[in-house]
Amino acid sequence: MADISKEELEKIEKEFHSHADSIKAIKEFVSPDDLYEELIESIKKYHPSADTSLVEKAYKWAFDSHQGQVRKSGEPYIAHPLCVAIILAELEMDKETIAAGLLHDVLEDTAATKEELEEEFGAEVLLLVDGVTKLKHLHLSQKEKKTGKNKTATDRLEMQAENLRKMFLAMAKDIRVIIIKLADRLHNMRTLRYQSKEAQTRIARETQEIYCPIAQRLGISKIKIELEDLSLKYLEPEAYYDLVEKVALRKSVRDDYIKSLVEKVDEQVKKAGFVADVSGRAKHFFSIYKKMLNQNKTIDQIYDLFAIRILVDSIKDCYAVLGIMHEMYKPIPGRFKDYIAMPKPNMYQSLHTTLIGPSGQPFEIQIRTYEMHRTAEYGIAAHWKYKEANNGMETKTTVSEEEKLSWLRQILEWQQDMADNKEFLKLLKSDLDLFSDTVFCFTPSGDVKNLPNGSTPIDFAYSIHSAVGNKMVGARVNGKLVPIDYTIKNGDRIEIITSGNSRGPSRDWLSIVRSTQAKNKINQWFRSELKEENIAKGKELLLSCAKGKGIDFSDINKPEYQEKILRKYGFHDWKSCLATVGHGGLKESQVINKMFEEYQKDHLVRITDEEVAENIAENKTQTEHRRSKSGIVVKGLYDVAVHFSKCCSPVPGDEIVGFVTRGRGVSIHRTDCINIFNLSEIERERLIEAEWQADINEQDCEYFTEINLYCQDRSGLLVDISKIFTERNINITGLFSKTNKQGIATINVSFYTKGKREMNSLIERLKQVDSIIDIRRTTG
Repeated sequence: MADISKEELEKIEKEFHSHADSIKAIKEFVSPDDLYEELIESIKKYHPSADTSLVEKAYKWAFDSHQGQVRKSGEPYIAHPLCVAIILAELEMDKETIAAGLLHDVLEDTAATKEELEEEFGAEVLLLVDGVTKLKHLHLSQKEKKTGKNKTATDRLEMQAENLRKMFLAMAKDIRVIIIKLADRLHNMRTLRYQSKEAQTRIARETQEIYCPIAQRLGISKIKIELEDLSLKYLEPEAYYDLVEKVALRKSVRDDYIKSLVEKVDEQVKKAGFVADVSGRAKHFFSIYKKMLNQNKTIDQIYDLFAIRILVDSIKDCYAVLGIMHEMYKPIPGRFKDYIAMPKPNMYQSLHTTLIGPSGQPFEIQIRTYEMHRTAEYGIAAHWKYKEANNGMETKTTVSEEEKLSWLRQILEWQQDMADNKEFLKLLKSDLDLFSDTVFCFTPSGDVKNLPNGSTPIDFAYSIHSAVGNKMVGARVNGKLVPIDYTIKNGDRIEIITSGNSRGPSRDWLSIVRSTQAKNKINQWFRSELKEENIAKGKELLLSCAKGKGIDFSDINKPEYQEKILRKYGFHDWKSCLATVGHGGLKESQVINKMFEEYQKDHLVRITDEEVAENIAENKTQTEHRRSKSGIVVKGLYDVAVHFSKCCSPVPGDEIVGFVTRGRGVSIHRTDCINIFNLSEIERERLIEAEWQADINEQDCEYFTEINLYCQDRSGLLVDISKIFTERNINITGLFSKTNKQGIATINVSFYTKGKREMNSLIERLKQVDSIIDIRRTTG
């Protein structure tokens, strides 16, 4: 491979990105005054007669407030808000948003107060600045969590979820808060090279997982594309620069090919009498990288690194130009998409078609109107552009916010319905992931619905209304009855059959539906309809778990410890927590462990070796024999009262450990028991060495154990399994079986065995039974 200079690589990067004009702001230190001039020039490009006095005032105020502060790069801090404002101007935002972009850090990083800000710039600018300020802790709080001694990945996940809630609440007040936040994140990504490696990876990962999909959801491709490329640059630097170099090596060939195509298309369109703007658009690096990864191709096998874009005046012209293109070049079947008739959820509209070029190479053409192109570039931000009114005053573009912000309203509904931060994050990320792949279908009256690819009639029912989904008993697709797990296809006409006698959704539906909206509404139904039942069950589970751990539940069931749980998991009240435990949304052991950990912190009772010895001494069995009846030796002692935990059912041959209980001797667990893994640091001090007697005879006694068998369900399966137990004279004491929708049966079998050797032999024999996929022992 030929050597390419760093300067040439940077030139290629510039060519592929939309910020080439303002790249000087990050390539080298530029004086604040020069950046301010660039900002004013950017504003006047889209609104020449705009009154920039508010922007000028904001710049001077921010300049004075940040005086003496510097960034990690060494440049004056004011450079950052100026660059954020320039990005907002490139999005053609209104002057209040640009002023807020200049001031977005003053409340957080300077002595300025809200009262001063409102007095100087008004309530609207204060609302925007305050909204962004509340989001500033998104990465800072995560960093603190990560560097804290006892902070876990779960803690960071919950913090991220809580901050996302803040983000969407800010969106509810004014969507421009998020647009400023995206601009802030974009400039931080542009200057990420000054951060540590660890910070680069963390910030880039967060950007890729959260900010890029949000930018896409809001339709702001101008920001989304660059954020994706910059994330790739820091998360996969080798792949990124290898891609840049390969693109550079094919540049001349590609440019000639695209230039000739653009000229031919432009000539043909104008010959047909249409006024059109024809250009070649570069696919961004992340898009190329994803295509290479998903299709397992090299860059030499990807010819559509560029797409031809045709901009025309009207929708009628779009379809007419499409006909001309299909007459010029042969279209590839199945590669035509009409996003004009069926827009994407983020308002994107365009015609896409893939054609075979003159040399046999495929290329893509996108046809849209100028207004559609503006929406494709700026998304929701397009609706804050100022226009000249007849009287010379500025007026905002009028748009149907109810129509454009439907996704945001849905997110806000989730927030009200959900008490669990982690569930909110899971549903949000699931929805963002599914966004890029949608299927279009119709109601009986002809209305278009877009759903995630793979959706079922249940998803369709809940997209109409939660009452329709809850009362659904069947569905017709294109006039024919279909099963509820039918996969909807593009163009299907769907009719939902409902009944007043329906008992409501089934829990099995949660594994069938694909849309986040449907999952949330089904869960909501179970939470509301069965709330009292779930609360009672949650109480019972907590009591049982505490008893199993030897903890007096009345000691830890205090308001101060309940408050710790509510804060940790984001619940509004204790009943919500109990209900969540009751319906399986939260493990009872997690709640008990946390409450007991907080209780121990307050009481500071730390167990010592002497106390362990004393506890053991109190629980010695009255025996004169050297051998232990249980076959267990605890820390060199043979005559200690022990009991085998039912959570993991240890048998001779297993690696074991003891846990000193309160008043019940020593509980024996397998070392891989999940309850041992989940012990708090303080509880771990009660662990004690334990082992099987060296001369134990497996014929002396039997030990209780459980195994789970995972099988393809079939007739006669249980007979074949029980026959093996009978052949080996092993008595089955309990058997429970359940089968899921995919036909996979889980069979739990409990029995007594003489040791691990006998049990392993049994498992090997069971694995020979037809249809058994896997066998595992229970681990808590």
